[in-house]
Amino acid sequence: MKQESRLILALDITDFDKAMEIVSQTAEFIDAIKVNYPFVLACGMGAVKELAQKTNVICDFKVADIPNTNRLIVEQVKKAGASGVICQAFPGKDSVEACVKAAEGMDVFVVTEMSHPGADRYLIPVAEDMAELAVEVGATGIIAPATRPEKVKQLREIVGNLKILSPGIGAQGGSAADTIRAGADYIIVGRAIYQAEDPREAARKLAEEVSGAVQ
Repeated sequence: MKQESRLILALDITDFDKAMEIVSQTAEFIDAIKVNYPFVLACGMGAVKELAQKTNVICDFKVADIPNTNRLIVEQVKKAGASGVICQAFPGKDSVEACVKAAEGMDVFVVTEMSHPGADRYLIPVAEDMAELAVEVGATGIIAPATRPEKVKQLREIVGNLKILSPGIGAQGGSAADTIRAGADYIIVGRAIYQAEDPREAARKLAEEVSGAVQ
């Protein structure tokens, strides 16, 4: 996955035509697109194939099942031409390893901590252990919360050179600049772009903010 703007667009919508319009408007300012289950359930995996012809696509399916089921899901993601997939760590080492093996060169990102407040009960207490698991199985990187940049910094010390993707910018209150300075490689932004009056301008401003933080 290229690393130029460091901005990943979370296309968390269910209208395909609207999605393609937003992609067209923002393409010059984004490094990748992240799609989730609502998008795919509404638009089909064919929509992933179409997007993958335009840019890198990460399927945020938060894969969290037994190893065999994880393998089957990741195989379908790869077949669609996606560049990466996101899985959960909590099902255990064998389940995450199944994702990495099935990916066969496709990026696998492991959720260590989510960006919403409710993550404090079950995820935050074990985030460091899940980051260590991501390193152990040879994942491409982890998902760490932009809403808690201090955790991004802490998890960076654990994962070393693995990529860190951070959601929670904008609508959830996270700062793009603070997150990049804390050690994230990419920020993931959805509503702050696709719900903006001018998505292109919103993406441009975020890319500019990230560029300033990197420098």
